Amino acid sequence: MTRAAVLHEGTDVLTIEEITSTPLDPREVRVRTKACGLCHSDYHVIDGTLARPRPHVLGHEAAGIVAEVGSQVTAFAPGDHVVTCLVMGCGDCKRCAQGQPTLCTGGAATKRAAGEPPRQQTLDGRPITGFANVGGLSEEIVIDERGLVAIGDDVPMDLAAILGCAVVTGLGAVFNVADVQPGDSVAVIGCGGVGLNVIQGARIAGASQIIAIDLSPAKLEAAKALGATDTVDASQSDAVAEVQRLSGGGVDHAFEVIGRPATAEQALAMCANGRTAYVLGVMSDDAEFSVRAEYTKRGKSLRGVMMGATRPRVDIPRYVEMWRRGQLDLDGMVSRRLPLDDVNDGFRAMAAGEVNRAVVVFP
Repeated sequence: MTRAAVLHEGTDVLTIEEITSTPLDPREVRVRTKACGLCHSDYHVIDGTLARPRPHVLGHEAAGIVAEVGSQVTAFAPGDHVVTCLVMGCGDCKRCAQGQPTLCTGGAATKRAAGEPPRQQTLDGRPITGFANVGGLSEEIVIDERGLVAIGDDVPMDLAAILGCAVVTGLGAVFNVADVQPGDSVAVIGCGGVGLNVIQGARIAGASQIIAIDLSPAKLEAAKALGATDTVDASQSDAVAEVQRLSGGGVDHAFEVIGRPATAEQALAMCANGRTAYVLGVMSDDAEFSVRAEYTKRGKSLRGVMMGATRPRVDIPRYVEMWRRGQLDLDGMVSRRLPLDDVNDGFRAMAAGEVNRAVVVFP
C-alpha cells in the first residue's frame, strides 16, 4: 500500500489515502517518489477546466528512485534517479520518428490496454487514474518506461522534479519552438512556474530585452531575479501599450503562459509586424479567441506550443547540464516545500500567486 493525494467526484479537495498498485507490465517501472511539483495543469483538473475521470491522482512533474522494473525494461535499474515527464512518445509512429514525441499518435502504447487491471486502485478495488498518465502525488508511481528520464544523483530531488514540466515547457518553447536568438526581444505574459522558465530560457539564449507581465508584484520581482529586463504590472497599466512602448513598437516573440483567450489576443498584439506569439497556457477545449485580420496582413502569426515540443531524453539531460554550469536556476524556482498532507494548501498558495513553484517532498 502507498499514500496518495486522490481527487474524488463532487469535490475540489484532495484526500490523502492509502491505495494499492498491481504487478508491473513488461515495460513498466515502479518508482519511489521523492518530490512532485504542483502545476496549474493539475489545478485545472481541480477547478474543472480539464475534465478527468475520478478518482484521480494528480501530479505529473515528479522525481524519485527506481524500485522495480518490468521484464522488458533495459534502460533503468533499481536505484536509478529518474524524472517523470508526461511526454511519452510511443517511439514507433511517424511523429516520434520525426523527433516530435509531443505529437505522438500512438499514445495507447504507453497505457495499459482495456481489460487489464489498473496500475493503481483504491483499497476497495476501484480503479484510479493518474494525471497525464503519471499520478505523481503518490509515494509510489507505476509508469511506462517511456515516461522516465535518468538523471545524475547530484541533482536534489526537489529541484529535479520541476524539470519534467515547468522547465521543459518554458525552456522548450524558447529553444525548440521560438528559437530565440541573441539580441531578440521577448514578452512573457504570466510569471508562474512555466513563465519564469520562459524568462530563464530567453536570458540563456541571449535575448536583449525580456519584458515580464503579471498582476502580482511578487511574481514580477521573481521574474527580475531570473532574467527579466523590464516588468509590467498589468493591474496598473495597459499591458499591450506598455510592451509596445518599452520595445519600440513590438517584440520579436510574445509568450502567453496563463491560459486565457484574452491574454492570447494580447500576446499577438504585443508582437512586432512579421513576428510570432506563442500560446503555452492551458485552456479548456472549447475556449475561443479571435485574431484581427490586420495582424495577418502585417505578417503576424499565432502558434500553439505543447510541452515545449520537448524530447525528454534529449532536453532534460541538456537542462541538467545548464544547471550544473550555473546557467539555469532551479533553486530560485522552488519557493515552497511541503509534505503530502499539506498538498491542498500548496494548491491554494499556487492559485493565489504566493509561490513560484511549490513542491511536495516525500520522506
